[in-house]
Amino acid sequence: MAATRQEKYNTFRTLHQRPGTFVIPNPWDAGSAKILAAFGFEALATTSAGCAFSRGHLDSAPEMTRDVILQNTKEIVDATQLPVSADLQNGFGHSPDVCAETIRLAAAAGLAGGSIEDATGDTNNPIYDFQLATERVAAAAEAAHASQFLLTARAENFLHDRPDLDDTIRRLQSFSRAGADVLYAPGLTSLDAIRSVCASVPKPVNVLMGFTGATFSVEELAAAGAKRISVGGSFARAALGALVQAAREVKEKGTFSYATDALPSTEIKRYLISAKQ
Repeated sequence: MAATRQEKYNTFRTLHQRPGTFVIPNPWDAGSAKILAAFGFEALATTSAGCAFSRGHLDSAPEMTRDVILQNTKEIVDATQLPVSADLQNGFGHSPDVCAETIRLAAAAGLAGGSIEDATGDTNNPIYDFQLATERVAAAAEAAHASQFLLTARAENFLHDRPDLDDTIRRLQSFSRAGADVLYAPGLTSLDAIRSVCASVPKPVNVLMGFTGATFSVEELAAAGAKRISVGGSFARAALGALVQAAREVKEKGTFSYATDALPSTEIKRYLISAKQ
């Protein structure tokens, strides 16, 4: 019997409340979601970048609308019994009201949680003003709590060439007071910075791995205080990396040895079948 959205939300919240650290990997479609579920992960998170790549777009492309992202998340939600949290970018609009509406639509799509970031999408002014950023999180949190939805608030300084740890912590503290359930500062490249963030906020912290300059183990991140570890678009990029290597071998060498490392169809079938059980 399929788990209800309420049951998935309860499971997801419990993962954040229990002792220890857990990994929440990021599938980009239903197939990758089923494979990750088959490995025994307890929750999944979507990736807007991975979704964009699979559709032949950049993550910032105008084609990556809220409707497209929510359709992708629903396909992932329906693929497994696991709770799913969505990368909801900046809420698909500047105003707090739009952020709140995005959360309500995300909950209706079956998601157990999702994230709202303080990045504007404007290269000339990449991060929202502190006050507006907080107001956006507050509106999203109000909608999330009314919908039984776990809200993650993201401070994006380090992804936009603004490596200001003090301002990042200040923003996360404000987002926590505004009602966010989980806090997230993607792009931190040192354990000291991760440790500082985790020690400075009263809520669970998500840490991003899978990018150059961050190669810490789950054990090291747990010791630094991380509750949750995601991998963003890096699994999708790893899959595309294997595709590029195979294509390059065939095109440049005329050989097909890449097939030695390809997953056998029988193994793929086993993953896909077990994900729904």
